[in-house]
Amino acid sequence: MAKTEVIRFICSECGHSSPKWLGRCPSCGGWNTFSEEKMVTASKSKTATETSSKTLSSIPVEKEFRFSSGISELDRVLGGGIVHGSSVLVGGEPGIGKSTLMLQVCHLCSARGGVLYVSGEESASQVRQRAERLKLDLERINILCETHLEVICHVMRTEKPQLVVIDSLQTLMGEDFASVPGSVPQMRGCCLEINTVAKQNGISVFFIGHVTKEGTIAGPKIIEHMVDTVLYFEEAELDNRLIRTSKNRFGAADEIGIFEMTQSGLIPIKDPSSFFISKRENPELSPGTAYATISEGSRTFVVEIQALVTEAKGSYTRVFSEKIDTQRVMRTAAILERHAGLRLCDRDIYINVAGGIKVNEVSVELAVAAAIWSAVTGRSLESNAVWLGELSLSGEVRPVSLGERRLKSTDDMGFTKAYLSSSMAVALSNKTSVNLFGCKKIADVFRQQGNRGTRIATEF
Repeated sequence: MAKTEVIRFICSECGHSSPKWLGRCPSCGGWNTFSEEKMVTASKSKTATETSSKTLSSIPVEKEFRFSSGISELDRVLGGGIVHGSSVLVGGEPGIGKSTLMLQVCHLCSARGGVLYVSGEESASQVRQRAERLKLDLERINILCETHLEVICHVMRTEKPQLVVIDSLQTLMGEDFASVPGSVPQMRGCCLEINTVAKQNGISVFFIGHVTKEGTIAGPKIIEHMVDTVLYFEEAELDNRLIRTSKNRFGAADEIGIFEMTQSGLIPIKDPSSFFISKRENPELSPGTAYATISEGSRTFVVEIQALVTEAKGSYTRVFSEKIDTQRVMRTAAILERHAGLRLCDRDIYINVAGGIKVNEVSVELAVAAAIWSAVTGRSLESNAVWLGELSLSGEVRPVSLGERRLKSTDDMGFTKAYLSSSMAVALSNKTSVNLFGCKKIADVFRQQGNRGTRIATEF
């Protein structure tokens, strides 16, 4: 088998390959991201073998397709548990708790089968000290401090554990890939080889991956397509952590798991109902605060939207929103200025979501508009009301999906009023005990209200 060495230039942001150096990546648009990599290829001559296709009905399926990780919130984001022979990529910032969570999973899964923790960053002594702090059973966890791909694959084939954790993907190094660990060719080749071994032997693999400065896993265009599930660790307020699914071949891709970091490790938070609402001694809301009901996977809960509007310090205005897409906030501000008469062209706007959760739904647009209006006028909104609706560019309040489920969560949280589109209010008026107030235009939302105590869909 003859091996040839080829020089390629690889984009460090997206993994795009080019035969020559480019100043700007044509795939992701990044500048000065190409680096030279030596890629070793082997010329293999394939010969015809006695093989044929099979029908799906002839493929044997394991009776136990999934098994529990022992952590309810992780099982939720994985779609009901760990799938046999699957590969999961877990990404997050350094120190956020990825290794801690995976060590806990190894401990809990070891009761039903062998587990292997492959550490390429820490020594065996360091891993043991963490396990002792977490009060885990050291006898039930096998550890391998190794970065060489060939050794790891050999151990996987020999021991055939039920679960393998690779900590981390960027430390792996294969002899057939002539580049440094952490480079795109190394990560791509090592991930593919370990995936192949895992699927051949029915081993579930968790890859721990570092994130770039933009908050994405290094080499996402290559690695994310090779694994079955991609999980992102996010840090919320205080000691809380969120796990969000961005890809899942065996379940929903919009689930989130909520954890609390303690001395004993990560503890699942099963009921996040009041998790994203800040606690106040005074029940009255301060100006610039509104509530919205969002849906994340199979969960629906109320979040608190906070807005701060100040005079612009320079000739350019600024919109800062880390948890809600900035373009959505800018569009909402433009609708308010055009259809609600608010002057925002010379104001800086700051938007936040209590609890640190990122919200991508259009259903929060009405709540964002209400919070901005409250911050500009200095008038507090009702503390027992939620705001549900999408805003059109013509200033209309449009209905959102899962209305009945959202209102049930609203009622369970003790909220008694909901502002939403007129059509949605009429359709749901007999399906909830929440007082519904229908709105046709965004200007209608901020008019003085009267006689809102009756349980009907009231237009104003």
